[in-house]
Amino acid sequence: MRAIWTGAITFGLVNVPVKVYSATEDHDISLHQVHDADGGRIRYQRRCEICGKIVDFEHIDKAYDDGERTVVLTSDDLSSIPVEKSREIDVVEFVPSDQLDPIMFDRSYFLEPQTNAAKAYTLLRRTLEKTDRTAIVHFALRQKTRLGALRVRGDVLMLQSLLWDDEVREASFPALDERVRISSRELEMSESLVESFASDFEPDRFSDDYQEQLRELIDAKLDKGEALDTDETFGEGDEDSGGEVLDLMEALRRSVERNRSGGSSSAPAAKPAAKKSTAKRSTAKKSTAKKPAADKSAAKKSTAATKAAKKSPAKKSPAKKSAAKKPAAKKPSTTKSAATKPAAVRQEKKSA
Repeated sequence: MRAIWTGAITFGLVNVPVKVYSATEDHDISLHQVHDADGGRIRYQRRCEICGKIVDFEHIDKAYDDGERTVVLTSDDLSSIPVEKSREIDVVEFVPSDQLDPIMFDRSYFLEPQTNAAKAYTLLRRTLEKTDRTAIVHFALRQKTRLGALRVRGDVLMLQSLLWDDEVREASFPALDERVRISSRELEMSESLVESFASDFEPDRFSDDYQEQLRELIDAKLDKGEALDTDETFGEGDEDSGGEVLDLMEALRRSVERNRSGGSSSAPAAKPAAKKSTAKRSTAKKSTAKKPAADKSAAKKSTAATKAAKKSPAKKSPAKKSAAKKPAAKKPSTTKSAATKPAAVRQEKKSA
């Protein structure tokens, strides 16, 4: 773990230097929004409602709106307020531990003793255990003054930030004001039902089924080879910005989008190439198939060389036709010329 804050527990003349660590973490898998058409990342923009321009952080101020009027607070206005930068966890009082309502607990932090503070740290922990009391403290974290409870958890001192009194709502429901009659028999049956479920609380017996099933879904899609290149869709990111979980989620999103589009990302690009290759093969076969015909014609020419010398030159035209069989367009021209001669003869007869 990494310390987020360093300071000291102080009460009276006692000073215990400590390091503060976050005691809890979120185990939810991080998901992002993407375009269902192409899997592109959806990003939010800070756009002004008046001019319509995208505004950078350096030009953004804060404001308070009471419903009728708006008060703008600039960075200079906020800097005029004294910022709480104390590094002390100041003990205000020691109260019985059972007087703290769990609804007031907010964030939890572990406290580690710094160098040469182990004895004072252990003395304070054992004193709280023996007296069964919790220390109510004031401390500053992230430039805000906070109320906290300093108590013992195992061998560690724990600091828990508390909600202020006006942050806890009052429960006022009209249904609770109605008088309800419960018989002794109903109460006994209810108590027996509670006893049937009675057990000691063991946190490790419980797990987040949804997150586990989500992880199984991700792993199953990765095993099927549905993961795509993250940089192709989202661009190259920072080395420290993602982590393994982020890469897996981006791969999942890409695979989902590819399935929705019917594999349009890679399959259609491969099919035209395959057609071209087959076309080339077919043309190659045609060219190779014509070679034997050319060899036969050459062989015929060589064997009939003596005959061709004796015969008339008019018989050489069929050889030329056989060698020039490719231009099929000459046939219609010959037919047209043959068809025009009878028409000319007819005109001469009519004139005669």
